[in-house]
Amino acid sequence: MKIAVVIPAFNEEENIASVVNGLNSMAVANKLDVTPVVVNDCSLDNTAAIIANLNCVALNLPVNLGIGGAVQTGIKYAYRNGFDVAFQLDGDGQHPASEIPKLVQAHIANNWDVVIGSRFLTNEGFQSSFARRTGIKYFKHLIRFMCGVRVTDATSGYRLLNRKAMAIVNDYYPHDYPEPEAVVMYVRNNCTVGEVPVVMLERQGGVSSIGTTTSIFYMVKVTLAVVFAYFVSVRKR
Repeated sequence: MKIAVVIPAFNEEENIASVVNGLNSMAVANKLDVTPVVVNDCSLDNTAAIIANLNCVALNLPVNLGIGGAVQTGIKYAYRNGFDVAFQLDGDGQHPASEIPKLVQAHIANNWDVVIGSRFLTNEGFQSSFARRTGIKYFKHLIRFMCGVRVTDATSGYRLLNRKAMAIVNDYYPHDYPEPEAVVMYVRNNCTVGEVPVVMLERQGGVSSIGTTTSIFYMVKVTLAVVFAYFVSVRKR
């Protein structure tokens, strides 16, 4: 199985080397065919110079596309270069590479098109702030109401896509705060979505794009995006 691990990176000079090196070490230890694909989203720091010297595919965007555009760029690369599955993995060190075999095994055992790593199935590891946990629980209920599927961690950026799901992302992927909207997009396009418990860490450096002052805006914007995705995200075949 050829595995691409897509890592969107914006100003991640503090974290990106350890993330990529950790992936490569995990791949050797577990005998997995893993290719890290770092998408440098026009970083203003030394991210580009650092990834140029790492064992990875380095994709440097000429303009900043945001998280959605960076993820889609990496998934397009994986889809068009014949990878069997593609992972989405944050570049800030929150997603330990050691959890990847769990998602691979769940994908094989259950034939899920999308496998999401959830920190809330067993409540281990870093659980985020109370405000963010409240928002995540809200999206769990919203997605279940609209799509009939239970996803405990719809905001998780730790996920595996097979080629069916990659084909959808190749055509379209949400731009800002895309993860909950993408879940709806996958379900509406007849993808099977499952979750496995993972242990996540606190951000190892840098600053999160969602702070206290942006939480309300985030909730409203993503709610509208989820509703919109429900009605218009079915892919033309």
